[in-house]
Amino acid sequence: MLYHAYQTHTDLLAPFRLAAQHHSALLWWRQTEGSAVRKLSAAMEVFSRMHLTHSRPAYGIESVQIGDAQVSVTEEVVQRLPFGTLLRFRKATDGAAQPPVLLVAPLSGHFATLLRETVRTLLQDHDVYITDWHNARDVALREGVFGLDEYIDYMMRYLRTIGPGAHVVAVCQPCVAALAATALLAEDDDAAAPRSLTLMAGPVDCRVNPTGVNELATSKPIAWFEQNLISHVPLPHKGHMRRVYPGFVQLSAFMSMNLERHQQQFRNLYQHLVDGEIDKADVIRTFYDEYLAVNDLPAEFYLETVEKVFQTFDLARGTLTYRGRPVRPEAIRRTWLLTVEGERDDICSVGQTVAAQDLCSSIRPYMKEHHVQIGVGHYGVFSGRKWNQQIYPRVREVIHNAAG
Repeated sequence: MLYHAYQTHTDLLAPFRLAAQHHSALLWWRQTEGSAVRKLSAAMEVFSRMHLTHSRPAYGIESVQIGDAQVSVTEEVVQRLPFGTLLRFRKATDGAAQPPVLLVAPLSGHFATLLRETVRTLLQDHDVYITDWHNARDVALREGVFGLDEYIDYMMRYLRTIGPGAHVVAVCQPCVAALAATALLAEDDDAAAPRSLTLMAGPVDCRVNPTGVNELATSKPIAWFEQNLISHVPLPHKGHMRRVYPGFVQLSAFMSMNLERHQQQFRNLYQHLVDGEIDKADVIRTFYDEYLAVNDLPAEFYLETVEKVFQTFDLARGTLTYRGRPVRPEAIRRTWLLTVEGERDDICSVGQTVAAQDLCSSIRPYMKEHHVQIGVGHYGVFSGRKWNQQIYPRVREVIHNAAG
């Protein structure tokens, strides 16, 4: 009933938001700064923007700077599966082949476009692919379920499609699945096993320095999560009756952690519009266009992740299985490993990702590195100035050392 109530509320408000958006644009150009009508226009825009969307925003990466040249970039669908697409950012260059990198995005309440800056940076020196996860509410029931096993399946299928010599960079939530997929491919001596594996701010062992997110996950039995947070997709969506963890529920939880900050940002947006400070307003607009785009998770994947990653710590305890088969990180021998953590990360704290170093006990010491970035929180690990200037050079070095 939760999703149905949300959908009804959204449908009822939609005409008013559309009207506010239309009239805001009409009024804006007709008035001077600070006028009463300009204030009304600004208020209408803020109202029209204070809502969620459910479609993936554009990546918007049309070119990348490589050396002294600006090289155009086009998106290419390499492999489309029901729950996700392997997307390549093809560069229009005849230069030497660059190492292929699979950027594994979180399957969370946001879309993979949250990593657009990560993609843009990696494109300078690599042939970049990304796991572009679909919104579960748009996946028909006939496509079956999607749990942690299927997530690992997709990773291995994508790596086989890219071919031998690929490198994996996993951000946050998928670090467990990325490590599992790498271990399975290594144990099978599969040519698709990545040459390097970079795990960034991921919950490999949530027993270490538990955060508020970890404590919430262990505060209730898994049955509570299923009974209170899982809903059925309502009509008219393609995935009607699919069980999902709605993206709007996760976003609500995230926003409640910093509610005053978000409220202040919308007040700032209003004032910037009234004062005619369009550049400042655009910064806030751009952020919330992405932040308020929500992605529903398949219920199976969400519940299995909460239970196996955050409650029973299966990978860290050596009990994680893939379709009944034990996952053995010690089987990884020829893959370079880099773990990255943020000093101020309040989602995945210091110590949780570096735990992978001990699990991968068969990797030679010179092939393993760890980096703690001072002064950044969770998002600063994969975006922002310190990502570009201090973290990325370490990632690039490991990839190019592994590529040999």
